[in-house]
Amino acid sequence: MAWNEPGNKGNDPWGNKGGNDKGPPDLDEVFRNLSKRFGGKGNGPAGQGFSALSLTVVLGIILVVWGLSGFYTVKEAERGVALRFGKHVGEVTPGLQWKATFIDQVYPVDVQSVRSIPASGSMLTSDENVVKVELDVQYRVIDPYLFLFSAVDANSSLREATDSALRYVVGHNKMDDILTTGRDAIRRDTWKEIERILEPYKLGLTIVDVNFLPARPPEEVKDAFDDAISAQEDEQRFIREAEAYAREIEPKARGEVQRMAQQASAYKQREVLEAQGKVARFEKLLPEYQMAPEVTRKRLYLDAMQQVLTDTNKVVIDAKNNGNLMYLPLDKLMNNKSAQPEPMTQTEQHINSSSVSGTRTSVPLSGRPTRDERARQGRE
Repeated sequence: MAWNEPGNKGNDPWGNKGGNDKGPPDLDEVFRNLSKRFGGKGNGPAGQGFSALSLTVVLGIILVVWGLSGFYTVKEAERGVALRFGKHVGEVTPGLQWKATFIDQVYPVDVQSVRSIPASGSMLTSDENVVKVELDVQYRVIDPYLFLFSAVDANSSLREATDSALRYVVGHNKMDDILTTGRDAIRRDTWKEIERILEPYKLGLTIVDVNFLPARPPEEVKDAFDDAISAQEDEQRFIREAEAYAREIEPKARGEVQRMAQQASAYKQREVLEAQGKVARFEKLLPEYQMAPEVTRKRLYLDAMQQVLTDTNKVVIDAKNNGNLMYLPLDKLMNNKSAQPEPMTQTEQHINSSSVSGTRTSVPLSGRPTRDERARQGRE
C-alpha cells in the first residue's frame, strides 16, 4: 500500500507519523537554517538570510580553488594538445602553463622519444616456403593532435600496417634472398610499403628506421639452410679474396707493361740512331773509296779485324823459321800496357840480339814484356 493511500498510517517520506500529513518541509525553513550556520540572523525571508560578505567569501574561495587547479606543467620532450569544450584550439609548448578547469583540456604527447613496435610471424614466400621473420619499426610523433585523434589507436594502426607490409614483401621474395643476401632489400621495401599504407590515415608520425632481424627457416630444415648460408658466405669470401688479389696484381702488371714499353722504345731509338750513324759513316767513306778503293778497302778490313780480335786470345807464329814457335800473350800485354817499363837485363839484351839473327823473334807490340815472360824467354 502506498504511503499516501487512504487508511495508511505508516510513516511518509517527509517524516510525518501516524498519518498526519503535513506535506514536504518548508523551503524557507531550510534556507533559514543555512543562514544561521553561515552567521545570518535567521529572520525574514530565505533570500535575506545570507549576508553579502558571506557570499563574497564563498565565491572568492571557489574562484581561488578553480584558478589554482588550472596550473600544469608540460615537459621538455612533450607537446600539449589543447581542447576547449572538445574542440582543438592549438598546441601547448613546454613549461608551466594554465588552463581553464572544466573548460579546457590538455593532453601531453612525447614528440622526441623514438618508439618501437615489433612485428613477427611465420610467413609464406614466393617459392612456397615458410619462414619465420621478425621486424622492429622505430617511429617518432611529429603531429600530436593527429596522433591522438586521427585514429582510435595510432599504435594499433601502425602495428597492423607493419604486419600487412611485412607479409606483402615476404610473399614477393624467395626464401634464399630472405635468409641471405636479400635482407637489406626486403628492409627497404618494407619501409616503403609501411609509409604507403599509412599515408592516407595521417597518423601524425614518421618512420625513423626499420630493423629487419635475421630470418629463420623452420626447425625441420634448419640444418640444411645453415649449410646453404655457410656456402654462400664462403662464396662471398672467395670473391672478396679474388678481388683483393686482382687489386694487388693489376698495379704490378701495369708497371711491368710500362717498363717493357719503355725498354722497347729505348731499344728502338738506340737501333735507329746506330743505323743512322752507320749510314752517315758509310756516306763519308764513299768519297774516299771512290778516290782510293784499295786503300779504303784495306783500311776497312783492318778495322774489322781489330774489332774481331780485340777480345780473343792470340798466338803469333813465325812462318819463316820452321820449328821455332814464338808465343806472345797479347791479352796480358794489353792489360799491362799502363805499367811502367823495367830496365833490360843482360839476358834480355842477349835475347834481343839473338832475335836479330833470326833464331827467335820477340816483338813487343805494346811496351816491354813482363818479368815472367822474360824469364821464360831466357830459359828458351
